[in-house]
Amino acid sequence: MIILCSTCMCSSDNGRNIKDLTLDIMAFKETALKWFPLVLFIIRMPAASSNIQLNCTQPNQRALLDALAPVFTLSAIRPVMNIGTCTSIDTFFTLYGILDVDEKAQLLITYIWLDYWWKNEFVSWDPAQCGTNKIALPRDKFWVPDIVINEFMDENTAPVVPYVYVYNDGKMHNALPVRVVSSCNLDIYNFPFDIQKCFLSFNSYLLSAAEVKIFLGKSAANITQHSKNVMTTAGEWELLDITAEKYQPGVNETQYNDMLIFDIKLKRRSTTYVVNLLLPSCFLITVDLFSFLLPPQTVDRSTFKMTLILGYTVFLLIMNDLLPITGNTIPLINVFFSLCLALMTASLLETILITYLLCSSDDFSPVPHWVQVLVLKHLGCLVCRPQKTKDSEIESSGVVIKSKADEGPPEERGPPTNDKAVEELRSLGRDLQAIRLQVEEQLGGNHSSDEWIQYCPLKVKPSKLLFIFICVLMHAPSGSVQLNCTQPDLPSLLAALTPVFNLNPIRPVFNLSTPTSVNVSFTLFGILGVDEKAQILTTFIWQTITWENEFISWDPVQCGSEWITVPRTLLWVPDVVINEFMKKNLAPPVPYDYIYYNGTILDEQPVKVVSSCRLDIYTFPFDTQTCTLSFCSYLYRKSAIRMDSTTTAQQIFQDSQKVMATMGEWNLIGIELEKFDLPAGDGETYQELRFFVSLKRNPTMYVVNLLIPSCLLITVDLFSFLLPPKTSDRSSFKMTLILGYTVFLLIMNNLLPITGNAIPLINVFLSLCLALMVASLLETILITNMLCGSAHYSPLPSWIRVLVLKILGRLLLPPAKPGDQMNTIIQNPNAQELEVSSLVTVDSEALKQKGQLNENQAMEELRSLHTDLEAIRLQVEKQLCKSQSSDEWVQVGLVIDRLLFGLYILFISVSFITIIIMWVQSFNTY
Repeated sequence: MIILCSTCMCSSDNGRNIKDLTLDIMAFKETALKWFPLVLFIIRMPAASSNIQLNCTQPNQRALLDALAPVFTLSAIRPVMNIGTCTSIDTFFTLYGILDVDEKAQLLITYIWLDYWWKNEFVSWDPAQCGTNKIALPRDKFWVPDIVINEFMDENTAPVVPYVYVYNDGKMHNALPVRVVSSCNLDIYNFPFDIQKCFLSFNSYLLSAAEVKIFLGKSAANITQHSKNVMTTAGEWELLDITAEKYQPGVNETQYNDMLIFDIKLKRRSTTYVVNLLLPSCFLITVDLFSFLLPPQTVDRSTFKMTLILGYTVFLLIMNDLLPITGNTIPLINVFFSLCLALMTASLLETILITYLLCSSDDFSPVPHWVQVLVLKHLGCLVCRPQKTKDSEIESSGVVIKSKADEGPPEERGPPTNDKAVEELRSLGRDLQAIRLQVEEQLGGNHSSDEWIQYCPLKVKPSKLLFIFICVLMHAPSGSVQLNCTQPDLPSLLAALTPVFNLNPIRPVFNLSTPTSVNVSFTLFGILGVDEKAQILTTFIWQTITWENEFISWDPVQCGSEWITVPRTLLWVPDVVINEFMKKNLAPPVPYDYIYYNGTILDEQPVKVVSSCRLDIYTFPFDTQTCTLSFCSYLYRKSAIRMDSTTTAQQIFQDSQKVMATMGEWNLIGIELEKFDLPAGDGETYQELRFFVSLKRNPTMYVVNLLIPSCLLITVDLFSFLLPPKTSDRSSFKMTLILGYTVFLLIMNNLLPITGNAIPLINVFLSLCLALMVASLLETILITNMLCGSAHYSPLPSWIRVLVLKILGRLLLPPAKPGDQMNTIIQNPNAQELEVSSLVTVDSEALKQKGQLNENQAMEELRSLHTDLEAIRLQVEKQLCKSQSSDEWVQVGLVIDRLLFGLYILFISVSFITIIIMWVQSFNTY
């Protein structure tokens, strides 16, 4: 100390005035008085004693506190007499509550009671002399081990406990509550019957195993049992077991941090999910199964099934909060729901096909022979198809009998043809046969139609004064200051480092023109989340910064150690920041730094980085994002601090992949490094290390939960074109489908990204699907109007006839125009009406005349019956007959229907192919 003061006096001859010298001496006296108890304490230390015996003047807490005052000055160093002595930390905890599980961010939130026990070799007293065997004192007056939980991802928000227990034999007890937000690789494939295994890894963040070793303070069985006894939360998760194991280093691993790993096994209580999710879903799928018993001939089964699908989507919307959201794997229950929806959709498509066969098979060509053999004979036997109806056989037999009656001998046919009664009966028979043929043609179908119908049952079911003091310490114009230790132990080394700690506000160089080299590296430990709307990426990194302090240098042999750990607050630390950092670091604090004998400082700490990132989600969910982490000094320029990295980007990438704990929605695919010299506002430059972190989104969840169901629903709308608008209410069916699709989008809304930058391609796809559904509904309404009201339309304009019927009709090949009706049908309804009325009048007059002529009463009745039947026949033909203008409007509707059908097929084909290509390319990127 005297040598340093003499040096100061000698250096005052170089232009310094007496006032400044006086200030320096006063500052030095203050420092000497401050550290005098420490020096006195070191002098009083026995050289070979393992514990320092403290003497109390009275047996009370105040006297004990006065005796402990010298120990408080040693709180910056590990409390051992010999640097080679390892400090043993006994660790255990009690799991007090399981608060939450976030499957998407892969986080487990728990509340634990944490206990640490270790030995302080600077503390020992006689309990009888001091009046107690223990005392509770503030934690900041002692050295506390920097034990961290590696998986800890957030700030501890539990209540602060500021005290530790100190015992008379030097034992220290630190107990505190911790709200742990830890990363956990959650596998929810078996949800809700899943069992999760999460790890809590306790180790010193900075100190190696040669300095600190961690041991289990209580058996794992006792930890488990005590946790179950005190646990207050009895929610979704149940604690099964807690086990513990020590980290086993590799054969060639000499420098490592000792670690104690706890394995926590949790089980999800599944009753709520079974009752609220699985059983109702099974009920609904059972209803869809029994819907096959509805006869499609008399019941609109397609509308029933569409309403059932709508109910199922509403059920999923109600229960959506119960389902887990994850980007890692697809839960089996999601697959089950998708399969249920797919089966309902398939049965709906099959129903549409059956309805189409039943209602439109009249216009089909005869069934090919190979179809008859394959379907009717082979598949029909397997599914036990129903027997074919006998209508055609009855019809044929009736015709035969009739022909035989007509071809019978004259004697069996009654009187000769001149008999008026027989003539009237034959005319009546011809009218009845014509009516029957008309009705059977429209309602009964032909033999080819009957064969097509046979296929229906076949179903496919995240300062100046301090600068002057430097000259006092300088022994040469350059080089480090050699520190002298009085003894080879940590307290002596700490006392030698005391003048350096007073210089912590300034950059540790002798010459201001000398730049400080700062090396930056990190390991990406977890990807916690991406906020597309705020354009923010949340990650968890292990940051490492090294630099050289020119004020520090000592002889390792003289001081007994090559390094020492001291609190970061005692040293100058470079103001290295991440430019993209948008929030306070909420990671658990690590208070210590390593100081090596050659002046190298090692600063390591975990950082929860909430950084801005320009996210491009146009190709969501097949997007790849590249975010930057730019490390630079916020104030110092290149002439003061030079940034560099001793670790390559490839090594950072490989280390990150090895230790990354989260396996959620995002995958790390690459890290690159570039160094920039950027201009500052004062005309100088500053250096920046820019790391480019490339991430790839896992698209499987979005494909299964978004794209595939959307494609299924749009396919249903495609097949709905097969429903005949004449016999089924296709507009109601499509309106129900649109309602179901909007409910589906409402369910999956939380999966879609929210952004104000650009519109993702998937949003465009979903909007196009909805637009096509609406367009098809409008087209169906138009066609229904044409089919039902075209008889009252004006004649078709010629430009519509040329554009639609001739041009589009040839391109789309619509169904053939219906042929002419039977020759018995009168084409002009008005003339037909006149004829009927006139015929009735004439017949009435004839009857009167015949009555006057006293004809046979039976003859009169037959003629009256013939008149009534003929009038009925003409009215039926009038209802079945269509005018030429009405028929052209119907053809226009059919062409428009087929045009939209073709556009549907084109859109679905392009969408499917694009999705498959992008999905395959996303997997090839990994």
